[in-house]
Amino acid sequence: MTTTPQSYGPPSGAQDVAKLGPFRPPLVYLVSLVTGVLIQHAAPLPFVPGTLAVPLGASLIVVAIALFAYSAAKFRAAGTPVPARKPTTVIVRTGPYRFSRNPIYLAFSLFQLGIAIWINSLWLLVTLVGAVGLIHYVVIPREEQYLERRFGAQYSDYKISVRRWL
Repeated sequence: MTTTPQSYGPPSGAQDVAKLGPFRPPLVYLVSLVTGVLIQHAAPLPFVPGTLAVPLGASLIVVAIALFAYSAAKFRAAGTPVPARKPTTVIVRTGPYRFSRNPIYLAFSLFQLGIAIWINSLWLLVTLVGAVGLIHYVVIPREEQYLERRFGAQYSDYKISVRRWL
Protein backbone atom coordinates (compact mmCIF):
# COMPACT_ATOMS: atom_id res chain seq x y z
CA MET A 1 0.00 0.00 0.00
CA THR A 2 1.26 3.46 -0.87
CA THR A 3 -0.04 6.90 -0.08
CA THR A 4 0.30 9.82 -2.47
CA PRO A 5 0.89 13.43 -1.44
CA GLN A 6 -2.08 15.61 -0.67
CA SER A 7 -2.85 18.73 -2.68
CA TYR A 8 -1.19 21.06 -0.17
CA GLY A 9 2.29 19.76 -1.09
CA PRO A 10 4.97 21.91 -2.70
CA PRO A 11 4.03 24.30 -5.49
CA SER A 12 4.43 22.88 -8.97
CA GLY A 13 7.98 23.23 -10.22
CA ALA A 14 9.40 23.50 -6.71
CA GLN A 15 11.53 20.65 -5.43
CA ASP A 16 10.50 20.08 -1.83
CA VAL A 17 12.91 17.67 -0.15
CA ALA A 18 13.94 16.83 3.41
CA LYS A 19 16.50 19.37 4.64
CA LEU A 20 19.19 17.10 6.08
CA GLY A 21 22.04 19.60 5.97
CA PRO A 22 25.42 17.84 5.93
CA PHE A 23 23.96 14.67 7.47
CA ARG A 24 23.47 12.34 4.51
CA PRO A 25 22.79 8.91 6.04
CA PRO A 26 25.18 6.89 3.84
CA LEU A 27 27.92 9.42 4.65
CA VAL A 28 27.14 9.28 8.38
CA TYR A 29 27.56 5.50 8.38
CA LEU A 30 30.64 5.63 6.14
CA VAL A 31 32.37 8.11 8.46
CA SER A 32 31.39 5.92 11.41
CA LEU A 33 32.83 2.81 9.74
CA VAL A 34 36.08 4.45 8.68
CA THR A 35 36.59 6.06 12.09
CA GLY A 36 35.95 2.78 13.90
CA VAL A 37 38.33 0.87 11.63
CA LEU A 38 41.07 3.48 12.08
CA ILE A 39 40.73 3.43 15.87
CA GLN A 40 40.66 -0.39 15.82
CA HIS A 41 43.86 -0.42 13.79
CA ALA A 42 45.57 1.93 16.26
CA ALA A 43 44.27 0.29 19.45
CA PRO A 44 42.59 -3.11 18.87
CA LEU A 45 39.77 -3.86 21.26
CA PRO A 46 38.01 -7.19 20.63
CA PHE A 47 34.69 -8.07 22.28
CA VAL A 48 33.45 -11.35 20.76
CA PRO A 49 34.86 -14.87 21.20
CA GLY A 50 36.93 -15.57 18.08
CA THR A 51 34.93 -18.62 16.99
CA LEU A 52 31.69 -16.58 16.82
CA ALA A 53 33.05 -13.48 15.11
CA VAL A 54 33.06 -14.51 11.45
CA PRO A 55 29.86 -16.61 11.28
CA LEU A 56 27.79 -14.16 13.33
CA GLY A 57 29.22 -11.06 11.65
CA ALA A 58 28.82 -12.48 8.14
CA SER A 59 25.23 -13.50 8.88
CA LEU A 60 24.33 -9.99 10.01
CA ILE A 61 25.95 -8.50 6.91
CA VAL A 62 23.89 -10.79 4.66
CA VAL A 63 20.69 -9.84 6.52
CA ALA A 64 21.58 -6.15 6.24
CA ILE A 65 22.22 -6.36 2.48
CA ALA A 66 18.98 -8.28 1.94
CA LEU A 67 16.99 -5.78 4.03
CA PHE A 68 18.50 -2.84 2.15
CA ALA A 69 17.83 -4.41 -1.26
CA TYR A 70 14.24 -5.34 -0.35
CA SER A 71 13.55 -1.87 1.10
CA ALA A 72 14.99 -0.07 -1.93
CA ALA A 73 13.04 -2.38 -4.27
CA LYS A 74 9.80 -1.45 -2.50
CA PHE A 75 10.59 2.24 -3.04
CA ARG A 76 11.34 1.65 -6.73
CA ALA A 77 8.18 -0.45 -7.18
CA ALA A 78 6.13 2.39 -5.68
CA GLY A 79 7.80 4.89 -8.01
CA THR A 80 9.46 6.98 -5.31
CA PRO A 81 13.20 7.69 -5.13
CA VAL A 82 15.42 6.24 -2.42
CA PRO A 83 17.82 9.20 -2.00
CA ALA A 84 16.56 11.89 0.39
CA ARG A 85 17.85 14.57 -1.97
CA LYS A 86 14.89 13.85 -4.29
CA PRO A 87 11.23 14.52 -3.48
CA THR A 88 9.28 11.64 -1.99
CA THR A 89 6.26 10.86 -4.15
CA VAL A 90 4.45 8.28 -1.98
CA ILE A 91 4.48 6.79 1.50
CA VAL A 92 5.47 3.14 1.11
CA ARG A 93 3.64 0.87 3.56
CA THR A 94 4.48 -2.55 2.15
CA GLY A 95 7.31 -5.00 2.72
CA PRO A 96 9.60 -3.96 5.58
CA TYR A 97 7.81 -0.60 5.78
CA ARG A 98 4.92 -2.43 7.48
CA PHE A 99 7.18 -2.95 10.51
CA SER A 100 9.67 -0.08 10.40
CA ARG A 101 9.49 3.45 9.02
CA ASN A 102 13.27 3.33 8.51
CA PRO A 103 14.34 -0.13 7.34
CA ILE A 104 17.18 1.30 5.23
CA TYR A 105 18.74 2.94 8.29
CA LEU A 106 18.18 -0.30 10.17
CA ALA A 107 20.01 -2.11 7.34
CA PHE A 108 22.94 0.36 7.53
CA SER A 109 23.13 -0.20 11.30
CA LEU A 110 22.99 -4.00 10.98
CA PHE A 111 25.69 -3.83 8.31
CA GLN A 112 28.06 -1.93 10.58
CA LEU A 113 27.19 -4.20 13.51
CA GLY A 114 28.00 -7.20 11.30
CA ILE A 115 31.36 -5.73 10.34
CA ALA A 116 32.09 -4.87 13.98
CA ILE A 117 31.44 -8.47 15.00
CA TRP A 118 33.24 -9.95 11.99
CA ILE A 119 36.45 -8.01 12.61
CA ASN A 120 35.85 -8.17 16.36
CA SER A 121 36.04 -4.43 17.00
CA LEU A 122 34.44 -2.80 19.98
CA TRP A 123 35.45 0.54 18.43
CA LEU A 124 33.11 -0.07 15.51
CA LEU A 125 30.29 -0.54 18.01
CA VAL A 126 31.20 2.72 19.73
CA THR A 127 31.18 4.65 16.45
CA LEU A 128 27.93 2.89 15.45
CA VAL A 129 26.28 4.24 18.60
CA GLY A 130 27.30 7.75 17.49
CA ALA A 131 25.96 7.19 13.97
CA VAL A 132 22.65 5.79 15.21
CA GLY A 133 22.31 8.72 17.61
CA LEU A 134 22.87 11.22 14.80
CA ILE A 135 20.39 9.42 12.54
CA HIS A 136 17.79 9.06 15.32
CA TYR A 137 17.99 12.56 16.79
CA VAL A 138 18.89 14.70 13.74
CA VAL A 139 18.21 13.00 10.40
CA ILE A 140 14.95 11.17 11.07
CA PRO A 141 13.21 14.14 12.77
CA ARG A 142 14.07 16.33 9.75
CA GLU A 143 12.73 13.69 7.39
CA GLU A 144 9.58 13.30 9.48
CA GLN A 145 8.94 17.06 9.40
CA TYR A 146 9.28 16.98 5.62
CA LEU A 147 6.93 13.98 5.27
CA GLU A 148 4.36 15.53 7.59
CA ARG A 149 4.49 18.75 5.58
CA ARG A 150 4.20 16.85 2.29
CA PHE A 151 1.65 14.16 3.22
CA GLY A 152 -0.14 15.63 6.23
CA ALA A 153 -2.50 13.33 8.13
CA GLN A 154 -1.65 10.38 5.88
CA TYR A 155 1.93 10.39 7.15
CA SER A 156 0.86 11.13 10.73
CA ASP A 157 -1.39 8.04 10.64
CA TYR A 158 1.47 5.93 9.27
CA LYS A 159 3.82 7.32 11.91
CA ILE A 160 1.40 6.30 14.67
CA SER A 161 0.87 2.81 13.26
CA VAL A 162 4.49 1.82 12.45
CA ARG A 163 7.55 2.01 14.70
CA ARG A 164 10.50 4.21 13.81
CA TRP A 165 13.15 1.46 13.86
CA LEU A 166 11.70 -1.95 14.63
